Amino acid sequence: MTEAHLRGMIEAVRAGALSRRGFIRRVAGLGLTAPMATQLLAITGATPAAAQASTAYRPTRRGGGGALKILYWQAATLLNPHFAVGTTNTDASRVFYEPLAAWAQDATLVPILAAEIPSLENGGLGRDGRSVTWKLKPGARWHDGAPVTADDLVFNWEYSRNPAVAATTSGSYRDVGIVKLDELTVRLEFAQPTAFWADAFVGSAGMLIPRHIFGAFNGANARDAPGNFRPVGTGPYRFVSFTPGDMLRAELNPLYHMENRPHFDTLEIKGGGDAVSAARAVLQTGDYDYAWNLLVEDDILTRLEAVGRGRVEVTPGGSSEFIQLNVTDPNREVEGERSHISTQHPAFSDPAVRQAMAMLMDRASIERFIFGRAGNATVNILNNSRFTSPNTGLPFSMQRANEVLDAAGWARGRDGIRAKGGTLLKFLFQTSVNAPRQRSQAVIKQAAQRAGIELDLKGVTPSVFFSADVANPDTFSKFYADMQMYANGPSGDPQRYMSQFASWEIASRANSWQGRNIMRWRNAEYDAALRAADVELDPVTRVALFIRLNDLVVGSHHLIPLLARPGLSGALNSLRTRRSGWDSTLAYLSDWWREG
Repeated sequence: MTEAHLRGMIEAVRAGALSRRGFIRRVAGLGLTAPMATQLLAITGATPAAAQASTAYRPTRRGGGGALKILYWQAATLLNPHFAVGTTNTDASRVFYEPLAAWAQDATLVPILAAEIPSLENGGLGRDGRSVTWKLKPGARWHDGAPVTADDLVFNWEYSRNPAVAATTSGSYRDVGIVKLDELTVRLEFAQPTAFWADAFVGSAGMLIPRHIFGAFNGANARDAPGNFRPVGTGPYRFVSFTPGDMLRAELNPLYHMENRPHFDTLEIKGGGDAVSAARAVLQTGDYDYAWNLLVEDDILTRLEAVGRGRVEVTPGGSSEFIQLNVTDPNREVEGERSHISTQHPAFSDPAVRQAMAMLMDRASIERFIFGRAGNATVNILNNSRFTSPNTGLPFSMQRANEVLDAAGWARGRDGIRAKGGTLLKFLFQTSVNAPRQRSQAVIKQAAQRAGIELDLKGVTPSVFFSADVANPDTFSKFYADMQMYANGPSGDPQRYMSQFASWEIASRANSWQGRNIMRWRNAEYDAALRAADVELDPVTRVALFIRLNDLVVGSHHLIPLLARPGLSGALNSLRTRRSGWDSTLAYLSDWWREG
């Protein structure tokens, strides 16, 4: 295939004459894997016509768009961004709460509540990498009319850092100092040069809550705040009602700080159900305007699109679907806590077992027959960016997996299940209830059986699996199973994302399971490299450090990447959205509008 032929295919994708899937199949003959082909399309800007996420905003006045109806088949359970566990709680909070800046589709920063993005040129960034100055947009107001001031920024800093609050955002503020310069300006100060300064007050970790509403709940009583379920924010829509696990209603914010926005008069986000029903409600019946995260078999989506009412939107980003192998023992209780950090998993403590499990992942089949447009096979946790490692790879091979287990002394019993020293290779494998994930579990279970490993499959209702309910044993953060599968991804910079594997982020009862290291994995070299990346100002050296971080966690085989997951959603043909694969689905909700 000539360079001219390749460029011609890229242009065909850009024009909509060739599907992304068709492009990937054709370039496979060049030795380009699906992730590499996807990255090539992203670099050249050649996303298919149906995958374009936005059209220039045209409304010339605030309101007048009627009702916007959105479906989230994983329902939100709370509306405080500092307690958000899982995407749905983060996205629901983003309707009302905003950060100083958001991540755009090209992984650059866009000011939201900030007057401008700090830079060396405007004096916002310290040349020594030890400070960043943020200026609030003048005139921004909370939904109740109170002004947004620097005191609110200082309060959010205090609130997130307070151990008694146990905020999920604590890692973004813990090592940062703050100085109020005037009523609209603060300076963040770092003890050392800091490359990733765009963390505190940015993106999903940066959503601001008002001091005058939450000030009395900055401690052990934080979970009792009425504002956790009745938000007062700065966003384009203000709160009307909320039934956790079901329905969220909002209305136009007449005080919104952006001109001619929002377009819609009311907003409804219906939670629960399943992804297939959500897809049908938009693409087939048109009962809803937008459906989030269409984790649905691709042939079903293609048939629904053919009806002609709606389209599937594909938003490239860094999200990955992966499997975690528990470092700790989920069946042993220490001080009232299972999966306690003081314990060791009886089987996954053996590197041979972990390596064999990694070899049993038939990523190509899972992509081709189950996820389709919703996932591209990958062996990395950092995908579709300059941080993607060229070093990793462990081919699917049941024969090799059996050989590794044989050599390590795991012998088959009469029932075919391998054992060693009284420990059986029999594991509880959990994930959220969703057809592609259940089908993927079945594929993996079948491969494991042929290697002498028995998997008991468990599906947990998404609203439970991803909830912050400290009393429920089935949440993914407790990880009371041997294996589990889900997806997440970084913002425009991977520093914060990769901290989910740092030893200081381990989830436990002590931090109400809000620590981001859910696997309970610890590695001194990893910790050191992550800290080095945080202070490395040279971009080339920093990229090398993140590739090393990727290689360390993937090479441990406690984390087994499966797919690079672009955002897949459904929208009515008349709906115009603006989205970013590096931020919340609703990060740019203020720019959504209806044509015609």
